[in-house]
Amino acid sequence: MTTGTATTADHLRAALDGPWGAVREEARVQLADDKFAGDPYLDYKAARARVLDQMRVIATMGYAERGFRRENGGTSEPGAAVTGLEMLAYADLSLWVKAGVQWGLFGGAVENLGTERHREYIKRLISLDLLGCFAMTESGHGSDVAHLETTATYDPDTQEFVVHSPTPSARKDYIGGAAEHARMAAVFAQLITQGEGRGVHCLLVPIRDENGADLPGVTTSDDGLKGGLPGADNGRIVFDHVRVPRENLLNRYADVEPDGTYSSEIENPSRRFFTTLGTLVRGRVSVGGAAAAGARVALSIAIRYAEKRRQFADPDSGQETVLLDYRSHQRRLLPLVAKTYALAFAQNDLVRRMHLVQTGQDLNPSSQRALEKRAAGLKVAQTRHATRAIQECREACGGAGYLTENRLVTLKADTDVFTTFEGDNVVLTQLVAKELLTAYSDEVRDLDALGWVKFAATMAGDEVRKVTGVRQLIQRLRDGSNDSVDDGDLARRSVQLQLFADREEYLVRTAGHRLRARAEDTSPFEAFNNAQDHILAAGTAHIDRLILEAFIEGIEGIQDTDARALAESVCDLYVYSTLEENQAWYIMHRFMSVERAKAVRRGVNELVDRLRPEARTLVEGMGVPESMLRAAMLDDASVFERG
Repeated sequence: MTTGTATTADHLRAALDGPWGAVREEARVQLADDKFAGDPYLDYKAARARVLDQMRVIATMGYAERGFRRENGGTSEPGAAVTGLEMLAYADLSLWVKAGVQWGLFGGAVENLGTERHREYIKRLISLDLLGCFAMTESGHGSDVAHLETTATYDPDTQEFVVHSPTPSARKDYIGGAAEHARMAAVFAQLITQGEGRGVHCLLVPIRDENGADLPGVTTSDDGLKGGLPGADNGRIVFDHVRVPRENLLNRYADVEPDGTYSSEIENPSRRFFTTLGTLVRGRVSVGGAAAAGARVALSIAIRYAEKRRQFADPDSGQETVLLDYRSHQRRLLPLVAKTYALAFAQNDLVRRMHLVQTGQDLNPSSQRALEKRAAGLKVAQTRHATRAIQECREACGGAGYLTENRLVTLKADTDVFTTFEGDNVVLTQLVAKELLTAYSDEVRDLDALGWVKFAATMAGDEVRKVTGVRQLIQRLRDGSNDSVDDGDLARRSVQLQLFADREEYLVRTAGHRLRARAEDTSPFEAFNNAQDHILAAGTAHIDRLILEAFIEGIEGIQDTDARALAESVCDLYVYSTLEENQAWYIMHRFMSVERAKAVRRGVNELVDRLRPEARTLVEGMGVPESMLRAAMLDDASVFERG
């Protein structure tokens, strides 16, 4: 199917490429060179050296500058920066991690938490003249950033901060760059001045000299072999009363005067803490995007293989059957393709929102909070999807999928940690649900635990619907249906949206009721802990709805008739397969009859059958060039031929 010279796949790829499609197209050309590919046969020391060499080439190509403001030597294009660096995931995820640590985490901390006096560092880190790391996580404190143990105590006599690891659990751990290459760390520590703790702040702390030796008071060590990402030099840092100048405090939101006086424009400590972390949201956006990119690579490999590989003869024709012609194989892979499309549109929407906030085009105070919630939710969805999709692709390719030369096991190993870094997925899902329950209320955010539990219990479904930002297109679809779910046609978008929204709203409302029932006769922690499974389910349901809405909006932008019709079918498959995964819940809570649940199952079968002839088009629409797949089994077609 074509329109003019553009194929249906071209139109789909243009839609999935999103607002920064030109950046993606440029990267497809630039990164196709073998010098950017990973080499799974290298030991981890050689892999690290190779990735650093690759980084030096990337530093000359303009990728890093996009993420920094013009006054700092950049081009002020955060959306293009995230998109361009995401494309590195097609080449080698170790390279993506290394770039993300240097320019996203370390560079982002300096630019977003620092001020004019820290500008000198930014041009150096863009060019890789200064290699850095992001030292937040501690061995004893992963997601609980507010209770990190590392201290930064101000000494007014010398006008220096004394950075110290007071306990073994205060050791900075899993820090990308800390094992070998980083010379400076952006260290998150409890700031203490004039005898008073001021909460977590970030300081720049040199950790190595020009020859790579640890500086006095700094002890670095290597995390050693990991499950994947051999080219990323993760390590540990311990500080023993390391002194740094007062000016090394990144002081955008708080400062310490020479005499030790502390000042901040944000008086509330909790709000100051969340404001500080909120400026670093780009890292979470990037992790989700890279994980989804890994899933696209895996599915591109597995479906191409399934179109070639034959297994077992058709008794009627005597011809061996191509794997993708089996219903079970279609059900294994095509719903994952549908979710991949859904997540691509959701990521485009997320990056667009991030770009507007970070370039000052959206100054609404609620937009930053909404961005943080959405970024957390999509990071969860995309990293879980990558873990599931890549594993399914590996199994679907049998023994060939287990060979390193066919890349799937490497993708599986490299993306596995994505579910826990930049926020553990369970904790992030909980964060999403908490934001729902508190209805984005600034006042509620600063309540103590008991106050939050009591407020959450009063939330009603209508309020949830009002505050979650349902856009006009989506609202029009939902308002246009007067049918009940069992009376309405499941193929109608309004009915689909209602099913997703009903699940979310029911779970949020009943989670609140459950919290209230326990809050009266138990501690806030026990009340929350008792309802945690329910709260997590509410967060997951919310994420599913956001993804569906983004998919529907994404389809609206497709002008080509054939491509749009195909995308509509893919969206249906995303809906039906998601409903099928949750059909026990829908039946148990009487949102769906048993007969309607059977119709959902039949719908999945009908849709995978309809989409089977379009599998190659859908894969090409995902936008991973064949030249970047680098799976040996796809290059040697002779092994699939029958004499």
